[in-house]
Amino acid sequence: MALAAILWDFGGVFTTSPFEGFNKLEDSQGIPRDFIRTLNATNPDTNAWAQFESSAISLDEFDVLFATESKAAGHEIPGKEVVARLSGELRPRMIAVLKAVKQHVKVACITNNVKAGEGPGMSRSNEKASAVANVMSLFDLVVESSVEGIRKPNPEIYKLTCERLGVATEESLFLDDLGINLKPARELGMQTIKVLNENQAIEDLARMTGFDLP
Repeated sequence: MALAAILWDFGGVFTTSPFEGFNKLEDSQGIPRDFIRTLNATNPDTNAWAQFESSAISLDEFDVLFATESKAAGHEIPGKEVVARLSGELRPRMIAVLKAVKQHVKVACITNNVKAGEGPGMSRSNEKASAVANVMSLFDLVVESSVEGIRKPNPEIYKLTCERLGVATEESLFLDDLGINLKPARELGMQTIKVLNENQAIEDLARMTGFDLP
């Protein structure tokens, strides 16, 4: 089946990975690296992180609940400190690739995020917020966990995205920096690319699509 759409994660794909920010927080407090990442992957359907990204709890509630979960795991971290480190730096070359790709197929963003005013945008400069908004405007469709009440890796969010684009899952390719989010996409028949770094992702995308990419 011919490729009709490319679906993209945002953080860690169009920006540097939020895990870099998490590591800096861990280093500053003498906490083992990837403690936060591991905690967020534990009970991924019901933990504080999952509830926050699906808008089941507020930022203040997340702050307390994450602190409780992290304390039980050995290192107490207020949730707001984690949220403050979510925002990475934009990757200009990846944005150029998106512009090139959309000349050939439909493009959509599937992002696990938090309600407007409760995430990293709170501390973004107006210039950075505008730059992110400009990237989002390039997509034919943006599907947000905080709006839909479901989040990756729930397969329903992939199905929803494809339905709104008017394409079959088997006609789609999905890029994400987390393997846990790619597995359900593959099970739905999508091609997938795990984004380890910018150059690798673009090389894999060019190879799999045959597109001439910048």
